[in-house]
Amino acid sequence: MNIGTWIAPSTGEALDAGDWINDLAARPVVLLGETHTSPDDHRWQMQVLAAVHSRAPNLSIGFEAFPRRVQPVLDRWVAGELSKRRFLAEVGWGDVWGFEPALYMPLFDFARMNSVPMIALNVDRALVSRVGREGWDAVPRDEREGVGDPAPPNPAYVVSLGRVYAQHKKKEDAPPQDEDPAFARFVQAQLTWDRAMAEAIAAARKKHAAGPLVGIIGRGHLEYGYGVPHQLSDLGIDDAAVAVTWTDERDCAEMLADGGVPVADVVFGVRAEADEEVKPRGPLLGVLISEAEGGVRIDGVSENSVATASGLEKGDVVTHAAGRAVEKSADFAAIIRSQPYGTWLPLQVLRAGKRIEVVAKFPARPHPPMKGPSPHKRKSTKKAE
Repeated sequence: MNIGTWIAPSTGEALDAGDWINDLAARPVVLLGETHTSPDDHRWQMQVLAAVHSRAPNLSIGFEAFPRRVQPVLDRWVAGELSKRRFLAEVGWGDVWGFEPALYMPLFDFARMNSVPMIALNVDRALVSRVGREGWDAVPRDEREGVGDPAPPNPAYVVSLGRVYAQHKKKEDAPPQDEDPAFARFVQAQLTWDRAMAEAIAAARKKHAAGPLVGIIGRGHLEYGYGVPHQLSDLGIDDAAVAVTWTDERDCAEMLADGGVPVADVVFGVRAEADEEVKPRGPLLGVLISEAEGGVRIDGVSENSVATASGLEKGDVVTHAAGRAVEKSADFAAIIRSQPYGTWLPLQVLRAGKRIEVVAKFPARPHPPMKGPSPHKRKSTKKAE
């Protein structure tokens, strides 16, 4: 597929960009799928969002990244009441989403600059995880965060989720749901996610009916109409538009599922990247961290890192950074990422029951790669900063 080209998967025909954007702006709901770590996906979303806004300025933007409980924070951000640092801290970015915020900030800035409502589409991960452990019916109705019963899934969706489940469990294939209760719960968890976002979209459409809602959602919830679009249809929204990107190296035959079901209403060609994952900006401390009583525990220290030079050791518990109490890993990570190169970061640390002062001195320029724990990859529940 050619880069920069709009294609209708159902016909394989190239589309005029202006005509297609006009069509999107006239829809009640526009769902833009993404691979969360892909810079091109987010650039494309920004491009489409701006184009739709030029035709339908009363739009709103829904984000999978945010659970419903942080909606007041989104409102304060759009109103200009929060700095970027405060915004990310108050939504608990590291806990609720965790992907590099620089990928999403242009979208957040766009909403703020143009006074476009931002809508939290998701629920807390704890609910989805609980459904995965116990099943949907085992969760009391008053503990479902207002989410209603999902519509039964398309059988093809169950098959596709089976492939994901099998890969996750390192099996050759997933058995039928009635033969594997764990797989049945896995499907129910996915449906919980889909239904929650669909219901939030439907509610936002009633509140902001003057323009379309543009959803920024992972493509796995959108492709082939299986996830959120299927739940939206059950809620009476049958004309939502779905758009996704398609890399130039991906087989175009995959645009159609068995039975000729298109992956989306339209796809946009982008270049395949060797490494699409965006690494955090700013200096790195060079530690693996996890939450502990009274602060954040250092679970690993990279060689030749700022942490090593400052004297931090495995087992230390950081209680304060830059004079601020540190209670969660996300808090500590946000403070580190906000540090410019060439600055000093004072830390208060508990070591073997004693409180000591440590000063992390960040280099004037990006430091060379460190040895030891990877500074960009998570291990279990631990974070690298």
